[in-house]
Amino acid sequence: MTNTDTTGTLPFAAEEPARMEWAKHAPEVYKAMVRLDVAARQGLDPRLAELVKIRASQLNHCAFCLDMHSKDALAAGESAERIIQLSAWEESRHFYTEKEIAAIELTEAVTVLTEGFVPDEVYERAAKQFDEAELSQLIAAIAVINAWNRFGVTCRMTPGHYQPGQHH
Repeated sequence: MTNTDTTGTLPFAAEEPARMEWAKHAPEVYKAMVRLDVAARQGLDPRLAELVKIRASQLNHCAFCLDMHSKDALAAGESAERIIQLSAWEESRHFYTEKEIAAIELTEAVTVLTEGFVPDEVYERAAKQFDEAELSQLIAAIAVINAWNRFGVTCRMTPGHYQPGQHH
């Protein structure tokens, strides 16, 4: 079967197969990751959690996770506009609350540790928006999506087939 564009005339590029189904070969690791993911989401607003997952996945170029979390965000009531603007959030700050901006900023700092640390000012902005329990959950959620992204990118998990809520 050949995928075609919306007009039905131009063929899309061939779908790349996954390199491996890592969860099949490391089922205990997969189950532990799922439990960790569930634990990390506790106490976080589901839409905020999805924005964090989408932003980390953008930075990590994880197409599978972008597909999954964009669909889950839409299913949770997030707007397509805010998802689209997320990659340019600094220029589109007016689409997000101060709390969401602090979470997005922290996501970027934790995801891209090029300086070797999370800057104090980024952490402090997040600490002003979240109490310590919620901030702890947010940090956990950021760490977990980064781990998922590494599995997805390394194994080249194929995007496009996920249905909202499929892995919840």
